[in-house]
Amino acid sequence: MLFTQTTANAQSGLGIDPLTIIMLVVLAAMIFFMFRSNKKRKEQQSQLQDKMVPGAEVMTNFGLFGELRAVDEERNEALIEIAPGTIVRVHRQTLARVVEDDAVEETADAETTADDAGEQPGEPRDRA
Repeated sequence: MLFTQTTANAQSGLGIDPLTIIMLVVLAAMIFFMFRSNKKRKEQQSQLQDKMVPGAEVMTNFGLFGELRAVDEERNEALIEIAPGTIVRVHRQTLARVVEDDAVEETADAETTADDAGEQPGEPRDRA
């Protein structure tokens, strides 16, 4: 039975099933998006490494903030000063991001807006 169906398809000139074509198109789209996201991730990583210079304010993956003092490429370590005179040594890959001054200014602006409204920052608003 299967042999006769295969033979009939071969004789009619249909070599590829439409479902197979759809699956190949979906596979090609998945591969395209995979390479595209990898390229974006590498670009973001290189931008982050360019910003990681001694003296920059950084945050680690586990939420530790401090000033980057030195980066040792050979040993894959970074030295971060978290308080005056207190330096911690962390793995270089734990450096999550460089803290920009813009974020600090936005927080300060939000606090002054809350003060102008007569509310304390951090207090929940009365939504009644």
